[in-house]
Amino acid sequence: MTHSTLIKVRGYHLDIYQHVNNARYLEFLEEARWAYLEDSGDIEFFEAKGLAWVLVNININYRLPAMMGQTLDIKTRFSKIGSKSSVIHQEVYIKGTDKLIADADITFVCLDRKTGKPIVIEGDLKARFEEHLID
Repeated sequence: MTHSTLIKVRGYHLDIYQHVNNARYLEFLEEARWAYLEDSGDIEFFEAKGLAWVLVNININYRLPAMMGQTLDIKTRFSKIGSKSSVIHQEVYIKGTDKLIADADITFVCLDRKTGKPIVIEGDLKARFEEHLID
């Protein structure tokens, strides 16, 4: 399942070169992941299971600058489910175009909130994640 989140570029997102600061993209990507979790119902699912997502790696490619006033369309989807970690792929476009601004792969693990330790992705958790691979 691919999820879309729209974010309008504001003046406070810009650096001295008048384009979106590189660190802001990490915030945009996080906002899009939260929207994805809310819309999919996964926040409630994880709360009920006593689990948390913890990011362990972000690989991001900056392709083109984004400018004030543009609306960014952030596409978020699962791309890989492993036994202990999974990967979410995100792409940032200028809304209504095929201009790829940035793309990233975010690796995360699931923690048991009581123990603070990573858990194996299996059973109903794995089935839940596999639902996200279906478009």
